[in-house]
This record gives sequence, structure tokens and C-alpha cells, in this order.
Amino acid sequence: MTKKEIVKTISEDIGLTQLKTKEIVQKTFDAIVETLVEEKRIELRNFGVFEVKQRAARKARNPRTGQRVDVPAKFVVTFKPGKEMEERVKQLENEAAAAQHQWTPTETNDQTRPETAPDTGAVPPTAQNDQTNYGANPESTS
Repeated sequence: MTKKEIVKTISEDIGLTQLKTKEIVQKTFDAIVETLVEEKRIELRNFGVFEVKQRAARKARNPRTGQRVDVPAKFVVTFKPGKEMEERVKQLENEAAAAQHQWTPTETNDQTRPETAPDTGAVPPTAQNDQTNYGANPESTS
């Protein structure tokens, strides 16, 4: 979902123009960023905590050349979801697990496995796009 889609959804829900809603959403984002810069932490109840942390300098290895390189210390923004968000995401996980159980055949013969779920019409996990060579170029000679 993009900021534009968020603005459209909120605008429709509360009856404000998209222009006014966009201004409110942008000011909210600006306030979050400003608070992070000034105070290094912002806690939004039932949503989560954004925090600025410093990553230590470290030694790494260039994957192409294998050469060791120094990576300087840097500041990063971390996010820890709130309890409500974690519970809702966990609920998604539970629903996905329950849906997965629909695919388990009751017999050991794989030919008895249905091609679609009886109620959802979804594609079974074995028929989903199963690419194991992500990003590989088949014409590549290396």
C-alpha cells in the first residue's frame, strides 16, 4: 500500500477531501521523523516503537572480490511492533496455518490431492510459483 492509497482510504472513511487528508497524513509522518531525529524514540500505543540506534563499525567482505572492507558505524531506525499489531499478525499466521491443513491429504497417495481448495479456489502450495534460482539469468555463462 502506498501513501496515496492510505490517503484515499482515510479520505473516504472520514469524509475529508484527499488534499486535506494528504496534508494531515504528511504532517503525521513529518512529526514522527522530527521526533526520531530530536528524541531518538517515538512510542505509538497499540502500534509500536520506532527507535534510532547506532550500529557499531565492523569489518565485512566484498562478495565479488572477497576483499575485506571497513564498514563505518551508522545510525539506523528500528521498529518494534506493539502488542495489538503482533496479535493481528499472529492471527494471520494462524489463519495461514489453518488453510495449510486443508491441503494435507488424508491418504498417502498424492493423486488424491485436490487441485484447488474446496471453498476458496486457491492454488495449492505445490502449484504456486516455485522458483529456486531467484534472480538467476538462464543465459548467463558464469
